[in-house]
Amino acid sequence: MNKMEDFETSLQVLRGFETDITSEVNDIKRAVTSANKRAAIRFQELNQKKFRMPLIVTSLPCRFVFHTKIHNASCNNGDCGTIWQLGIGLLVLQQLSGINAILFYASSIFKAAGITNSDLATSGLGGIQVLATLVTTWLLDRAGRRILLIISSAGMTISLLAVAVIFFIKDTVSQDSHMYYILSMVSLLAIVAYVIAFSFGMGAIPWVIMSEILPVSIKSLAGSFATLANWLTSFGITMTANLLLSWSAGGTFVSYMLVSAFTLVFVILWVPETKGRTLEEIQWSFR
Repeated sequence: MNKMEDFETSLQVLRGFETDITSEVNDIKRAVTSANKRAAIRFQELNQKKFRMPLIVTSLPCRFVFHTKIHNASCNNGDCGTIWQLGIGLLVLQQLSGINAILFYASSIFKAAGITNSDLATSGLGGIQVLATLVTTWLLDRAGRRILLIISSAGMTISLLAVAVIFFIKDTVSQDSHMYYILSMVSLLAIVAYVIAFSFGMGAIPWVIMSEILPVSIKSLAGSFATLANWLTSFGITMTANLLLSWSAGGTFVSYMLVSAFTLVFVILWVPETKGRTLEEIQWSFR
């Protein structure tokens, strides 16, 4: 259905009546025309050079499952190294940081940390997550996506490190001592800080960035694949969380901390700022 006039009217209202939208309208028309030339795209075509960085940033490429097939079909020119070397994107790192494991097993974690009313603490944790997410929606277009991701992943790393250290040393402290109570309270605050830090950036922003950096021609296929990778990773983390916590609570949080630290490096090195930029400008930054 042709709604070109409605589109231009809506864009003018969005940008302001004093703003010249001619250039942006032309850019959008060209993008739509290009996308309409071919409605379907094959999986192998996602490995084209112009699509690699957006896919790397948003999802876990199919290195382990589809490596041979795609390499044979699309990498004969020998320029596919980057996608296989990086191998991980924001939506997978989001889950590998252990957020669902911590939320789903929060009561058990709080009990292990010595918190007497673990159910109340878990309920409060959920409420804090909602409030932190609301603050993030307000900050998103003010501070920018990239800086929020950096702050979020840094805060997650520090918080997880604190929880891991507490779990490693609490077994050496008597449960009747004042130090044990202090460690319990610090672990509670650290987990709350982790959830706040996650909600501050890594919770919502990877989904926003996915919608902003994927070209129109591959958005449906690549977006579906990124979402599949995200939820498969979530499934794996959730299913292994109880086993890992039984093995070593401190070791579990160390593993999540290492992922968060890698996420910080990943964002600094490879994730572009998308605030206030058109799709064409974002795509140009990947070249």
